[in-house]
Amino acid sequence: MALWEGMCTNMYFALYNGGPQTFIFSFIIVFFGAIAQAASLGEMASIQPVAGAQYHWTYHLAPAGVKRFATWIQGWSTWFGYVSLLAGIANVTVILLESMIQLNHEGYVPGGWHTSVLVIAMCVLQGMMNTFSFRIIPWVELVAGVLHVCLFVIFVVVLAVMGTRHQGSFFLERNIASGWTDTFIAWNLGMLTCVWSFTGFDSAIHMSEETRKAKSAVPRAMFWSIFMNGCLGFVMVCVILVSMGSIDDALNSASPILTILLSITGSEGATTAMITGLFVVSFSVNLANIASVSRLTWAWSRDGGMPAYLAYVHPKHRVPIRAIVVTVFIVCALCLLNIGSSSYVAFGAITSLSSMALYLSYAIAISSMLYARWSTLGAVELGEWNLGRSGVYINCFALTYTLYVIVFLPFPSTVPVTADNMNYCGPVMVFVLLVAVFLWFIKARKKWAGPNLTILDLVLDNS
Repeated sequence: MALWEGMCTNMYFALYNGGPQTFIFSFIIVFFGAIAQAASLGEMASIQPVAGAQYHWTYHLAPAGVKRFATWIQGWSTWFGYVSLLAGIANVTVILLESMIQLNHEGYVPGGWHTSVLVIAMCVLQGMMNTFSFRIIPWVELVAGVLHVCLFVIFVVVLAVMGTRHQGSFFLERNIASGWTDTFIAWNLGMLTCVWSFTGFDSAIHMSEETRKAKSAVPRAMFWSIFMNGCLGFVMVCVILVSMGSIDDALNSASPILTILLSITGSEGATTAMITGLFVVSFSVNLANIASVSRLTWAWSRDGGMPAYLAYVHPKHRVPIRAIVVTVFIVCALCLLNIGSSSYVAFGAITSLSSMALYLSYAIAISSMLYARWSTLGAVELGEWNLGRSGVYINCFALTYTLYVIVFLPFPSTVPVTADNMNYCGPVMVFVLLVAVFLWFIKARKKWAGPNLTILDLVLDNS
């Protein structure tokens, strides 16, 4: 989970809508909210460590009268959320690459169709790696993990030692360059920078059927990953704010972190080397997430939510090759939104879309867990990793936080709103849900019985 790297690459909108005070204090709020979410989902993962994750838990825990429909909506929301999250990560990776190109070749203009072409090329390459070279991916992740820790030390030392030092009062400064006059709304829109960086922590669950002792290993990995990465992220936010220099200079650049590093080091070579490190980690995260999303696509197809054709596993390579192809294709299609825009407006819409879809999936799953805890049907049979008596309170906090964030995700980051800066995540999410409801009424309501419980029993027996 490249969280501290996310603070470096995605700081723009926090500084744009709220400034330093939004960046640091919203991080703290989101950190605690994400820990509650991870603990709540981890508890459910310990009950059923299955690739379908949220939609399986919803079917298991939701009220009998609505569980099929809730599971159907859950499945589509989870799947689309992860596909759009993958598109967002791909955009971040390519934006880092473009910033390096622009630094070393001043005539290069980033964004637009350039971004789309680079994203497509990268995703096709990573799709092929996931298909034909899947065994090397854990080694790539190992290298990225080592780089993740080493780069953190390098960035902290460079920023803290070489950077100009702001006074403590700088952390309380407000900066709203978006046109919003309502500071409350602007502050919450700035918070979405941190929200997106914490999103997708549950990707490990979708690989649980390929994990040993998944009932304990998966929830522990998910929870402690959030906790440890959150601590690193908080340190990075503090160091960035102390040493970043002028907010205006950061906002007037295509890549604030590149501008900050160049100002501090005074060296194009050193800046390029540090950004290259971020690029390698981001590339590895995208590579691993293609594996996770393809498994979710495969699982949802296996359970009847999508065509069974996509549930095919190649007998030689032992990977869901059709699910990988479809995942890469849809991600490339989403990244075509960059065409026609010289800025990264589409990136903001894609990140909001992924956060909205995944937060909706979290809300449905956690609501189902609370219902099961409070229902008269008896206590929930918890797994090896559970929250005990604190579970209901943590679930309530996680649900409240999740619903609160969902409210602000469709808001435009800039006013007045134009066709160029419009946040299209709301309309797109509504369209996806309408498609899911349409499919429910024309087919699933009568023919779809729910997730395949026979396969679930086999998975649980082996976990």
